[in-house]
Formats: sequence, structure tokens, C-alpha cells
Amino acid sequence: MGSGQGGPRMMEALRSGLVREGKIRFAINLGNASLAMQDEATGDLSGVSVALARDLAARLGAEPTFVTYPGAGKVVADAESDKWDVAFLAVDDQRRSVIAYSSAYVLIEAKVVVRANSPLRHVDELDRPGRRLLVARGSAYDLYLSKAVQSLTLLREETPGASFAAFKADVEAADAVAGVAQSLAKAFGKDPEFRLLDGRVAAIEQAMALPANRAALSDNLSAFVEARKADGFVRRALDESGMTDLVVAPAA
Repeated sequence: MGSGQGGPRMMEALRSGLVREGKIRFAINLGNASLAMQDEATGDLSGVSVALARDLAARLGAEPTFVTYPGAGKVVADAESDKWDVAFLAVDDQRRSVIAYSSAYVLIEAKVVVRANSPLRHVDELDRPGRRLLVARGSAYDLYLSKAVQSLTLLREETPGASFAAFKADVEAADAVAGVAQSLAKAFGKDPEFRLLDGRVAAIEQAMALPANRAALSDNLSAFVEARKADGFVRRALDESGMTDLVVAPAA
């Protein structure tokens, strides 16, 4: 990687494969507040995913355009519809028929919130008959839990925000709600009626992603990600967005 950018030939491959009419379309999942945020007043986007998108576009001499989504499931649903060129998604094998991944750039935790008066104390107590957990449909933790749980009932809303709202609005809706730790903190952290359970549902790898029909570019995109981890760009972007507790993924 002599150029510090993933190598000139690799960058040229990305330029040829991604840039159309001088632009690259980036899918931004606003359901994961630890990675991407949008200012309600100005509409401005920020976060590590947005920083990586802008950096890649600049290195390829392209203009970044952003297609925002309320949840990861909807990003994946559009993977075969030519609505975006590069996305930022949790790595999950169930999506590989439509998604090709780079190496991971950050690790995040999925956790669980309950009501303050809940008898539950740890996530290990959730998988019992009769217990219900709200999740965002198609999220990484939904996919993980769908394979891992035996007795727990998963109730699905279309986006993380919808699952949080459903849990807040209806005491009978579920026993708990799952989400990315930072998104849960933002939605529930200052409300004494709710608390986090001890433990985590999963540690999730977040990667850049391509539609499967561009899978040949995934190694080149991985080279870009590895270079941005190695030169400290990912760490700086996390810190500048206030996500100092998130962990940069190990070198691939």
C-alpha cells in the first residue's frame, strides 16, 4: 500500500467501478446513531461512516451524494435496485447473497433496555418462554438473535426508532427492546423509567459494503478501509463524532 490509500491500481479499480458522472452514491443508515447522525435543523450528516464516504470520494476525485435510510434492513432491500453504490452495514452471512463486504472498520455492541421495574438484570435472562423482545427488522442483532435464541419471542418493528417508540408507548408491547448501545443511550439514557441490562447481545463488525454484482471490488474497498484504520483516520473520525468508546476493528 505504498500510496497510503490502498495502492494506485486498487484506487483506480474503485474509481472505474464506482464513479458515475463524477459522483458516488453512499447509503447512510441513520438507525445506527453511533456511526451516522443527521442534524434535525440543518440536515447535515456526520459520523464515522459519513467521514469515510467523504474521504473515499475525495481520493477518487468524485462528489459524494448521500441516500439516507432509517434502518439497515431497508439499505439491504435496495441492494439490487441500483439506488446506492457503497453502503455501511453490519457484517452478516445471511446478507451475502445480495451484499459484498469490505473488512470491518469498527466494532459496536448491541444491548438491551428494560423498564426500571423489570425483574430482569442480565441479557442471559431473556431467553425464556413467554418473554418478548422488540428488535428492528433486518438489523444485525435481529439476524443474530433469530439464529441464537430458543424460547425468546422476537417482535419486529421496521426501524430501530420505531422499536424504541413502541417500547416507550406501550407497557404491554414487550419485556425489553434491543439496539446499538449508543442508540439506546440516546433514546433512553436520561429517562429514569428505563435502564440497560447488564451484558450484551452481540459485538457486531461494521464494514463498508457493495451490491453483490460489484463483489469484485470488495478487496479494493478492504484495502481502503485497512489504510484508513492504519493511518488513524477511523479513530479520529470516531473521536470527533463523540464516539470515543467505540473500538476500531483489528487489522484484517
